Amino acid sequence: MISPRRLFLSRFATLLVMGSITRPLFAAVAGQDYQIISTTPLAGKSVEVLEIFSYACPHCAHLAPFIEPWSRKLPAGVVYRRIPVTFGHDQWTVLARAYYALEAMNEVNRLQEKVFAALHEQQINLFSEDVLFDWVAAQKVNRTKFIDLYRSFAVQSKVQQGDQRAMSYGVDGVPTVIVDGKYSTSPSQAGSNAALFPVLNELIATELAAKR
Repeated sequence: MISPRRLFLSRFATLLVMGSITRPLFAAVAGQDYQIISTTPLAGKSVEVLEIFSYACPHCAHLAPFIEPWSRKLPAGVVYRRIPVTFGHDQWTVLARAYYALEAMNEVNRLQEKVFAALHEQQINLFSEDVLFDWVAAQKVNRTKFIDLYRSFAVQSKVQQGDQRAMSYGVDGVPTVIVDGKYSTSPSQAGSNAALFPVLNELIATELAAKR
């Protein structure tokens, strides 16, 4: 049976995904909707929202149509970032390197959902570097520049640093969203993809108020 609380979240999902984060319509519960992973926020005046994901993850693919438009409408003072983790998997490493190469070319926002669709809907084997390079070129991305970035030391370092940061937060599954280094939540913890956003909105509002 669906709890009244989960039913409430589902009914307000559309509003809350795109709505204001300044006046939450419910109170998120620590240990139920999110975890407290630190009592100290990140330094600085901005609130960081960190999506930890992998293109290989089908749950991340399902979340993308929700989190992409939401992330583009965050208020001033909120910084949205992504970390593509590998969890030590070679295939996931290919995709993490692809993400950072696309990021360096300012192509992530344009291609984020297309990468997910290629993998999970069109069944294109982007784990293969040759297939990946051909696919990227077909998206009108400079193939040579992409390959150079993909194979660069800078991208390799970012992959390692991203994995280390995810580990420091105790992340053992994706998608996971970290708010300002203090809170961790996910669709599975919140109850659904749509139910994630009222939780995030409340946590962000709390941290914005604390940093004023």
